[in-house]
Amino acid sequence: MTEEPEVLWERRSRIRLMTLNRPAKRNAITLEGQLLQSQYLQEFAADDDAWALVVTGAGGVFSTGLDLSQAARAVGRTERPPGLTGHNPVQTWKPILAAVAGYALGGGLELALACDIRIAARDARFGFPEVKRSLIPGAGGCQRLARLVPRGTALRMLFTGDLIDAEEAYRIGLVEGIADGGSVLDETLALAESICANGPLAVRAVKESVYRGIDLPLGAALVQDNLLAFRNRQTEDAKEGPKAFLERRDPEYKAR
Repeated sequence: MTEEPEVLWERRSRIRLMTLNRPAKRNAITLEGQLLQSQYLQEFAADDDAWALVVTGAGGVFSTGLDLSQAARAVGRTERPPGLTGHNPVQTWKPILAAVAGYALGGGLELALACDIRIAARDARFGFPEVKRSLIPGAGGCQRLARLVPRGTALRMLFTGDLIDAEEAYRIGLVEGIADGGSVLDETLALAESICANGPLAVRAVKESVYRGIDLPLGAALVQDNLLAFRNRQTEDAKEGPKAFLERRDPEYKAR
């Protein structure tokens, strides 16, 4: 019997759906799974028809992080295939959303933090339990968490290894929404669809502006935004948007 791949990849119109697919192991991430993630993320970045990505996990769990049975293989391994996490991520300004149910722990939480927007199910639990095993988050968890939530809150999570629930994650700004009206995946896909209804190049320029500008002095960031806005105004889509408004019709964006 052929085993299912550790990562599933689906095309849903302009959206791509990447599903971590080891539910029996709570979607613990193996080295082979990292390679598949890298392959699909590079495909997404290069695909002109792909405007947004949703990342989720099978079996009602996002991911409990690195498969500890492979920890010995990871010791001393400083290079990992380019993905969303780590110091050599796949470069893309396209929006990436995480639909988080069940546990997002360790490397699983690092993966969620590397997405632009996180939507949580009511049962979601988040944490970095690495210190309980005398380890530390090694793929960006310390840095991304401390940039997303108050520093002391981040340090408390990192120092104790304790988990927080969806309500607390929303309160501190770790997630941007809690799915109340249905499944977290359905609500995250609906959000991705609403993003894809906008000018895709403008959305990417906004993401680039935020991420490039966040560590710049305000004056330098404003100069950057002016350049990005000028670049975006030269696109076909930037002409189509106002034209469609004046003609009272829906715009037909082409990412050009």
